[in-house]
Order: sequence, then C-alpha cells, then structure tokens
Amino acid sequence: MTADDNNKRNGVGPLKGLRVIELGSTVAGPFCTRLMADFGADVIKVEQPEGDAVRSMGTRRDGQSLYGASIFRNKRLVSINMRQEEGRKLVRRLCLGADIVVENFRPGTLERWGLGYGDLKEDNPGLILVRISGFGQSGPYSNRSGYGVVGEAVSGLREITGDSDRPPPRVATSLTDYITGLYGAFGAMMAVVERHNTGVGQVVDAALYESAFSFMEPHVPAFQQLGKVAERAGSRLPGNTPNSIYPTQDNRFVVIAAASDPVFYRLADVIGKPELAEDPKFKSAVARAENEDACDRLVGDWTRTKSVEQIEEELLAANVPAARIYKMDDIFDDPHFQARDMLVDVADPKLGNVTVAGVVPKLSGTPGALWRAGAQCGEDTYDVLHGELNLSHGEIEQLEKNATVKGAAASIGSENKQEENSVGVSK
Repeated sequence: MTADDNNKRNGVGPLKGLRVIELGSTVAGPFCTRLMADFGADVIKVEQPEGDAVRSMGTRRDGQSLYGASIFRNKRLVSINMRQEEGRKLVRRLCLGADIVVENFRPGTLERWGLGYGDLKEDNPGLILVRISGFGQSGPYSNRSGYGVVGEAVSGLREITGDSDRPPPRVATSLTDYITGLYGAFGAMMAVVERHNTGVGQVVDAALYESAFSFMEPHVPAFQQLGKVAERAGSRLPGNTPNSIYPTQDNRFVVIAAASDPVFYRLADVIGKPELAEDPKFKSAVARAENEDACDRLVGDWTRTKSVEQIEEELLAANVPAARIYKMDDIFDDPHFQARDMLVDVADPKLGNVTVAGVVPKLSGTPGALWRAGAQCGEDTYDVLHGELNLSHGEIEQLEKNATVKGAAASIGSENKQEENSVGVSK
C-alpha cells in the first residue's frame, strides 16, 4: 500500500478536527500521538533544538532516523526551546488552542514551566492533558525517573519473561512504552467523550509501571488467594498445554496453541497419536497442564521430523492454531500483511519510499490513513508559527536568531523568494 497524498494535512478519520500538541519525547508520548495522527488528528509535535531522543535510537540511513520516519509520521514538527521563557510562551499559546496535550516529562516539570494543567485550564477549560510518567503523578515514587524497562521491572512483568534458569530478558522493542502510549490514547478518547457531555477537560494519568502491571492480571488473584508467586515459564503459557514453541527439522520454530480439548484431539490425530484423547494424562486440559513436560515432548518429537512449511500445512488443514516464528523477511513476503495494508510505503524527500507499519485498528467507516513520513526536526516551525500563531516573518526570524526556535529560516527564505517572484510578475 502507498500513503494517500490527497489526505495530507486536512486529515481523515474519526479524529479529524482535533488539535493535539505533543510535548513528549522518546517512545511513549510520540506513540500515543502517532495513534491519534493516524486517525486524523492534527498533531503538532514540539521538539527541543537537539531533537527527540528517538532520532538517535534504532537504525539510520544516510544519517536519517528510520525509527523517526515511522513514529513521527502524519505530524507537523516544530522546534521550540522550552528552556527559554519566550519558548514556553509560544508553547503555551499552542496549548491554549489545543484539544489534547500529551507530555511525558518527570512530574512537576510542566508546573515549573508554568504549563501545568492548573495554568492551562483557566484559559482552556476543555483541555485534556495526557501525562505519561514512570510512576504516575502521585504516590511516593512519583518523582522517580522512569523508562519503560524500569516500569517493567517494578510491575513484575519482567520477572515472568524468559526461561527460569536464566536472568529475565527484555523484548527487543520498547514494549512498556508502547503499552502506556496505547493506554494514554485510550484515556484521551474517553476524556473526549466525557468532554462532549460536560464541556470540561481532565487529566489522563498514565504510568509506565501500572500499564505493564495491568498485563499481570491472572497472577494477582493467584497470589492473594493461594500465595502463588508467578515465575518465568519460558515459551509456555502456564496452565495451558500444549501452548509453546517447538523446533522444526529445518532449524526453525513453530508456535502451536492446542490447549482446549477439541483442538488437542485434532492435534493428536495429526501427529499420529489419536490414543492421547483417551489417555488419563492428556484427556483433559487440566490433566495436560499437570503433565506439560510429557505433553510438550510428544509434540516436539513430531515437529522435529518436519519442515516448518509441512507443519503449518498439516496443522492448519486440521484447524489447529499454529504458525512459524516470523522474521522480518517472512513478514515482507507474507500475502496477508500485504492484503491487510500492514506494510505501507510513505514518500520521504531523503529516503524515497520508506515502508512503515500500517494503521491499527481497521475502521470500516472512518479508517485511518498515512500521508507523511516523520519529518525533520523543525521542518514545520515556520508553518505553525506563522499559520497558527500569526507571527510575522520578522518575528519568526528574531526568534530563530535568539535560538528560541529552529528550522524556520529555510521556510522564511522560500516564502520571501516566492513573494519577490510574484512582485516581479505583477510589474
């Protein structure tokens, strides 16, 4: 799929008409607003002059961040120095014209800058402020700095990840930041619905550790009722067997999830052991969970004799949920990803067409769309200051000379040149 250039800044989707100011950085805040931008919100991202830390994360091509090309997509990017009073005044003006502001500074930072919710809501009572932090805006840990991995550690989620005989590993992406960004966006949408009824905004307090902890749901009552402490279970889902990864003849791995009785009986037929359906150790889901080593051994003995393609073909034909562990080249070759528009080519002036992950979820009536890859730091500074705050060329030039804003000079020069050319024509 290719991004729809016709949508551009006008936006499409159910959030068209909402103005969002992003003051966040790194992953959680930018992902939160990226979700909104995908569905039509006009997102103006404010970066410090040095640029968002995401620009130095992940991989680059010709010095350009490939991560930024995706997570900053569909946004207008301005660079304003919020360490200067004049810069904070500009940001305040942007916030006063916004429906939603998203920030992920340490609690208290906005208040020190005169941009706290109490300061902003006096002039914009309908404002919704999404606050993403490590430990929330209150409580004894609220002033701690926190990244996603720290929230993961405190939540208990990290402790149950990986194999029991090894230290708990991490997923090779900013998992908890993404979870929290998703909760932040969900909270913002609930606040928009409530504002429709009352006309009043509110604060959405999304904490990294709480967002990760919410995924610990089954283990909370198990500890309270039985004193059972959740532990690492490797590739298995505890109490749900067979549900794991199994090695193949061609040195790949395949996931098989056949814990329910009807599915397991079909699996038993495929692996040539229909008698397992009557074996007391495997006949029921509870029995299989109590004999998971033996059950997984039987399944693994079968998968080792076949290629991943053979396993998928035979199990899917029998309606047994299974799939190879996909690598990125598998994803790019997979027709389902293509059919569902999950790989989208977006034009970039330096990278050419850059492929990014598609829009999720799919809406039948008002779907989201992509129209722009993530731009350079300050690429839209002039456009926003002139078009949204009505600042003159001279005012913007002075702000750039004072290092209050960045990236406006080229646009001003281009604008002046256009004016000169039009004057020449009129003569």
